[in-house]
This record gives sequence, structure tokens and C-alpha cells, in this order.
Amino acid sequence: MEEELRNVPFECRGCWHVWQEDYVVRHSEDDHGNQGEVWLSAGLRVPPPSSGAICPQCGCQQATMFPYGYLTRHPELIPPVGPIVPDATPLLSPVPKPLY
Repeated sequence: MEEELRNVPFECRGCWHVWQEDYVVRHSEDDHGNQGEVWLSAGLRVPPPSSGAICPQCGCQQATMFPYGYLTRHPELIPPVGPIVPDATPLLSPVPKPLY
């Protein structure tokens, strides 16, 4: 029996929140050569993830799944963990002021 850790990324279609859920997938084979998978989340057996996941932020049931490894190639989609600190740099206009 082999175990594999999978991070499945989701995006809510209601509030556009992006999150990941961790699963352990156990691959097994019976005496007849048939292969099977068992999905575990927090040590409990769960069905494989689907696009009907519930958003942890707004509770919407219309989430979509990204392909495996998508967020590792697009880290800009992962929301920051802490509060966002505003940039203290003052904004300067590129338009010159009138001389009169």
C-alpha cells in the first residue's frame, strides 16, 4: 500500500476566495490486480474532492478545483496569512502641475 499527500486547490465562485485542502491518498491493489484509492482528510475517510466543495469563508457551495500543482505555479493566487499592511509610499501624479 502506498500513501501520497495531495494538496487540492479550490476557488469559490461566490467570493473568489482561494484555499487548499490536504488529503492523504492510499493506493492499494487486491489479489486480482484491481487497483483502488482511499482518500483521507484529518485521518478520516472522505470521498474524493469535487467541484461542489463548500467555501470556508462565505459558505457558498459553488467552488471550482484547480489542476494538481496549479497554485505552486501561481503563488500570487494564495492569499496572505496575516493582515495586509498598506504601502506607506506617497502616490505621486505623473501629470505635471501647471506653472501659473
